[in-house]
Amino acid sequence: MSEQKITTIIFDFGGVLLKWNPHNIYQSYFPNQPAAIDSFLAEINFMEWNAQQDKGRPFMEGNAILASQFPQYKELIYAYYENWEKCIDGQIDGSVEILRRLKARGYFMYGLSNWSAETFPTAYKKYPFFKLLDDYVLSGDVKLIKPEAEIFRYALKKFGKAAEECLFIDDSEPNIRAAKTLGFQTVHFQSAAQLQTELSKLRLL
Repeated sequence: MSEQKITTIIFDFGGVLLKWNPHNIYQSYFPNQPAAIDSFLAEINFMEWNAQQDKGRPFMEGNAILASQFPQYKELIYAYYENWEKCIDGQIDGSVEILRRLKARGYFMYGLSNWSAETFPTAYKKYPFFKLLDDYVLSGDVKLIKPEAEIFRYALKKFGKAAEECLFIDDSEPNIRAAKTLGFQTVHFQSAAQLQTELSKLRLL
């Protein structure tokens, strides 16, 4: 595919446009003990559990299931949803500036994110850059989740785009691999500076 055929940029949210860190919630429970937080999150399989809420399971149900498996951690488990906004450390300024510049250059701008439908509306209201997007697909809304191929196909249909004209930006390597398989151009996000470099190579900025 020639570079000139890219008409559409699709951004992941958490880790690309917003800083996300569940450690923020648990620092008060494990003061100055980041290793203890890691151990706790690993013991309860936090990432796997949280992915089910991203895929549409209500937090009330998810909390009850996990608390029944780890009753000794019930307070900590429920603390995540009760305090989830603490996970967001703010926007990644360099990435948001790139988003603004791409928008100004006339590219179609979309989002494709694994995020709970229960929590996303608060973030959407708080961060104005979301309004720059032409549209987005949220895993919690559609009950599909990256890196499943189905959510990418759903997004293409909703946006009315072919994979070959889309550049997909995500910080997750499995998500990038899935997108490549379907024909997307991709950038595996590591930092705003690295993203700037990659977009310059593609002559998009």
